[in-house]
Amino acid sequence: MSDELEMPSGRWADKAPPLRAWKGPAGLPRAVRSAEQDKASGGRIRRTVDVGDGVTACASIELKVLPNTRRIRAYLRWSFKGKTVEKYVGEVSETTRTRNLEAAWRLVFDQRLVIVSEKPAGSWASSPSVRSVMKANRARDTKPELALRSAVHKLGLRYRVDVAPLKGLRRRADLVFTHAKVAVFSDGCYWHGCPEHHRPSHKNSNFWKEKISGNKDRDRDTDAQLADHGWLAVRVWEHEEVEAAANRIARVVRDRAGR
Repeated sequence: MSDELEMPSGRWADKAPPLRAWKGPAGLPRAVRSAEQDKASGGRIRRTVDVGDGVTACASIELKVLPNTRRIRAYLRWSFKGKTVEKYVGEVSETTRTRNLEAAWRLVFDQRLVIVSEKPAGSWASSPSVRSVMKANRARDTKPELALRSAVHKLGLRYRVDVAPLKGLRRRADLVFTHAKVAVFSDGCYWHGCPEHHRPSHKNSNFWKEKISGNKDRDRDTDAQLADHGWLAVRVWEHEEVEAAANRIARVVRDRAGR
């Protein structure tokens, strides 16, 4: 088996994708287009890009089918100083535009391309408590991550931070031990559906239920893909005692490194 994951060839290998899978209706008001992006991303608060020097912009996903191709490509776009900035995110292959927008935003989050800003009017973060949770879900360097790194470092282990363990796998681990092939993920109790501490939101409940379920499915898929390539995924809940978690990681890493 190859050590490198191949990018999926897409659902549309032998035919062009239907318009409903990527193209939005013409002439939609700006507010409607923005609401579509808010829903796909989980709220305006999750669409913020850092353009430098303390300046931020609100980004959107554009889906394109390039000439002579049969694949839907997703791009993250925002405006800066009157110009449109565009960054390629990846390919998506769902059967509807809605699902492809959601898939594209998941790629954005996996690649840590956005930050979390204050709640604008109309955000899906419909209460102060929800906004607090969403603001805590920063792309990297959260308090649990920093505490875990420090504890593991004190045990004499060295690691890489915030990298994709495998080429072609657009998911990043918080700590990566390359020689031992161990990838550590520090999982927030809310966003990853902790069985002990996750409390479903009562507002927009169906939306959040689907989003958390999707996160859990993606976590399981990540673990399985890593295992297929000889890696071990170690997941640490944010509620776990840091020293105990660090010791667990150290035992696993040293055991695998010594094989």
